[in-house]
Amino acid sequence: MSRWKTILRVLPPLLALLANLSFAQNPAQRPAPHIGFVYPAGGQKGTTLAVSIGGQNLSGDVTAYFTSTGVTAKFASYERPLTGKETQELRDELQKLQEKRTEARADATKPAFTVADEQRVAEIRDQLAKRANRTANPVIAETVTLDLTLAADAVPGACELRLKTVGGLSNPMLFCIGQLPEFAEKVATVTSEPAAGQNTAQAPRTSRAHTNLPITLPATVNGQILPGEVDRFHFAARAGQRLVAVVSARELIPYLADAVPGWFQATLALRDATGRELAYDDDYRFNPDPVLAYTIPTTGDYTIEIKDAIYRGREDFVYRIAIGELPFVTSIFPLGGTRGQRTTFAVSGWNLPVDHLAMETKEKMPGTFLLSVRNGEVLSNSVRFVLDAQPDCPEVEPDDRPENAQPLTLPAIVNGRIERSGDVDVFRFEGKSGGEIVAEVFARRLGSPLDSVLKLTDASGKQLALNDDFDDKAAGLLTHQADSRISFKLPADGIYFLTLADAQNQGGPEYAYRLHVHAPQPDFELRVTPSGVNVRAGASTPLTVYALRRDGFNGEIELSLREAPWGFTLAGAKIPAGQDKVQVTLTAPFGSQDELFDLTLAGVATIGGKPVARLAVPAEDMMQAFAYRHLVPASEFKVAVNGRGAPFRVLSKTPVQLVPGRTIHVQIATPAARAVGNVEFELGEPPEGVTVLKSSGSGGTIDVVLACDAAKIKPGLHGNLLLNGFSQRTNPNAKGAGARTQRVPLGTVPAIPFEVVAAPEPSS
Repeated sequence: MSRWKTILRVLPPLLALLANLSFAQNPAQRPAPHIGFVYPAGGQKGTTLAVSIGGQNLSGDVTAYFTSTGVTAKFASYERPLTGKETQELRDELQKLQEKRTEARADATKPAFTVADEQRVAEIRDQLAKRANRTANPVIAETVTLDLTLAADAVPGACELRLKTVGGLSNPMLFCIGQLPEFAEKVATVTSEPAAGQNTAQAPRTSRAHTNLPITLPATVNGQILPGEVDRFHFAARAGQRLVAVVSARELIPYLADAVPGWFQATLALRDATGRELAYDDDYRFNPDPVLAYTIPTTGDYTIEIKDAIYRGREDFVYRIAIGELPFVTSIFPLGGTRGQRTTFAVSGWNLPVDHLAMETKEKMPGTFLLSVRNGEVLSNSVRFVLDAQPDCPEVEPDDRPENAQPLTLPAIVNGRIERSGDVDVFRFEGKSGGEIVAEVFARRLGSPLDSVLKLTDASGKQLALNDDFDDKAAGLLTHQADSRISFKLPADGIYFLTLADAQNQGGPEYAYRLHVHAPQPDFELRVTPSGVNVRAGASTPLTVYALRRDGFNGEIELSLREAPWGFTLAGAKIPAGQDKVQVTLTAPFGSQDELFDLTLAGVATIGGKPVARLAVPAEDMMQAFAYRHLVPASEFKVAVNGRGAPFRVLSKTPVQLVPGRTIHVQIATPAARAVGNVEFELGEPPEGVTVLKSSGSGGTIDVVLACDAAKIKPGLHGNLLLNGFSQRTNPNAKGAGARTQRVPLGTVPAIPFEVVAAPEPSS
């Protein structure tokens, strides 16, 4: 497209923006919606159901988006707790109506108490009863109800649900498409009616009657746990049944920011008709969600019981329990294979029709995949396996001492097991002086319970390196990073030994691993947060891109959008050498409005003299238990363009050079200055020592003065500056001394690349 065509395309919407821009009347974009829970968190394919979604900023026109094509949704209702003012106004209205009724009964000359008055009394009492039965957590205080239809041919498994409102697009939340008949207790929200016998909105949260629900197996049951609750589901079973009960709780909502340990810690118990406990579990290996397997001794009635480990609870303590004679895979071996070769897996578990599966891998690229076993029409749980481009070999016993260590020719991948308590596997290889080796265990990341520990020794038995747990930022759902990794430069020519064991001295057929031993292979992965982006047409919004570097790769990474719709641009699109993340900005085209886009972000780096490209995985930056942060992958990178924004443009030459101890001027152009007058700026997550000193200007050009503290900022640093614009306005409805100044956000300036340089030497 020619330069003039580009100008003609952009000019009309820009002129319309300038004509209509009035932040005094329309100050800021409405806050984006946030989903805290979905209940029930799934349904059986081929059925319809009502789903309640608890969250924040959910009012207005609501549209639901699913990553599965087998789900259609229709908006049904919206509720939120009443404010204190609204509650008092309803109480006052109710009192007046009650007085009117009393007067009408006592004096026929008074206005009659009508049927409409009676209906209004009932409405008010209903509203007051549901105003907020529990102390509302703001992030789950509002409720949207959707009517869902799940297609009969919908693919079973988890998909992602998002909501879109006038404020934009929400975070994703898991929704499960099941195969079994479903049962569900009544939804609990902050606007739910009190339990029977409770007539005040201040009833304790433990007042809801405990669930006692009869079910027929096989089934999936859905529930929520409030404080102190124990939910029970009753069913009939026959002698000899191999009963399996699988809980999904932490799997549905992996991290809660304001709860310890950071998720709903479910416990599961099986009881007979007398109430005697037959089986109990509070986790499954390293997974917090419990799984029970039990052979029914006698035909009769049984109860499955679920609660929180320490009797906590609230509306987002949501769970699903699949229960029946269900197929369940406990382990596979090996944990992977070589791409392009036929791979045979030994499969262990419960209610499985086979003990081996063969798989052709010619059409698959290297990576991690999911494997399930079908028993009749029912699919088992999914387990992970990996395909590598490099050939692998099996571990060969005995190999528990240096004298019978298994020889390896590097590079090597070994499929092995820690077969019993106290077992160790020892491998030997020949190394050269100054040569670097990387030894890495893949076990916990592939579902193995192995808590590996890896030791490197020389021929004399001297320990050179030891590692228990290696923190892999790409494994955002693991809180115990139990896989081991050693990176070491060898001191001399000779024979070296690697010893692999379980740190807890455990073992068994399921304690499988894949051990990689090779020279460093510099590489990187990318994550981009958030996975759902909200931006106004013509405006910019910040993204954070993380570089997960491997094997010493420290180079610069150029970022770009792949096959993006016209008009989307990235600013500051580079992760500097040696840095693990950068904040960039995404700018939306002027012509877009109230549209949803799927974007792809990629990075390219030079490694070993060759370009290496990697796609960024969309993710959510989630907090666990007030402190810990995890990058949780999402399926899609979605961008919602809502309304028109205030475009900013950087006039200064970039990268801006910051000099310790000096001030720097950055010129920003914006039409917002003409509409609102003075525009001020603040830095978002600035490098330490850089602050905004002042901003001033007129005619649409703003001069932003940055101060650089010489004691905190050092030469050599590179990155991006993010400037957020805002204006100050007085509430037009407030008068006199009560008038308050309100800060109005105007948007984000496209990312400004910077470099810190040393001050020039003074001339003699």
